[in-house]
Amino acid sequence: MAVSTPNRLERIAGAAVRLCAMMPRMRNGLIAVAASAAVLLTLVGCAPSKETTATGGGTCEKGALPTLKSGVLTFGTDQPAYPPWFVDDNPANGKGFESAVAYAVADKLGYDTKNVAWVRVPFNAAIAPGPKTFDANLNEFSITDERKQAVDFSSPYYDVTQAVVSIKSSPAAKVTTVAGLRGLRLGAQVGTTSYDAAKAVGSTVPVNVYNNNDDAKAALTNGQIDALVLDLPTAFQVQSELTDGVIVGQLPSGTTKPEQFGIVLDKGSSLTPCVSGAVDALRSDGTLAKLQQQWLAEAGNAPVLT
Repeated sequence: MAVSTPNRLERIAGAAVRLCAMMPRMRNGLIAVAASAAVLLTLVGCAPSKETTATGGGTCEKGALPTLKSGVLTFGTDQPAYPPWFVDDNPANGKGFESAVAYAVADKLGYDTKNVAWVRVPFNAAIAPGPKTFDANLNEFSITDERKQAVDFSSPYYDVTQAVVSIKSSPAAKVTTVAGLRGLRLGAQVGTTSYDAAKAVGSTVPVNVYNNNDDAKAALTNGQIDALVLDLPTAFQVQSELTDGVIVGQLPSGTTKPEQFGIVLDKGSSLTPCVSGAVDALRSDGTLAKLQQQWLAEAGNAPVLT
């Protein structure tokens, strides 16, 4: 049976593709191979790939991503997961800023909702060295040089301000300056930049450290501390949950470089450039701004402590 012309062209095209790949390794002395290549390239040509190429030579297409589980993008976060970042301690419902960002990133990478999974990982464990049980983790992780020694970060998806929360009966409630906080008992979650910000206040009393914000709220309610330091959106949420809760004010950054949240990935993860590309695209197309307006709009209404 005669072979059809399209099959011959397919074989020629295949040979051309193989020769395209060989071209960078060819030496000047391989005249015959070069001549053959010239004939095939004239027939077919070496067209550039249309796939998005990630750093390191990989692609950011769904089927090519080396996720922990094939065809599934696994996100991690802490438990409990607090508003306004998550709602009802259920990251899978797409409600809350970070849950919404996670699903928007997944969508940019070609994963629909049914192909997204969640695991729970304590805050400090997520940024510790070693293999991860997630592909990417959102849990209000501020990007720092120290943390970059142990994990990768995506491009930032949120600029952070730290704030102070108290209750009306506390001596912190009427404070209007950073100096006014010195000498008061401050609290913060362990391992967070909120804890670093609390220490930077320079209080003569050591900062009290808590495993999570629920423990810190209980300490504030019970009078064990005078005020609690949190990122601003969380501060508004915690203030609303406290009896007679008040936002004392925002802490000045003390630096020209803003504190920013990034998605955490395993150190050296081949997914990092793809996730960063997705975050960058969400910023460019206005999605991040829309999600901030939807879930974090209240976060601009707090005085700045001088």
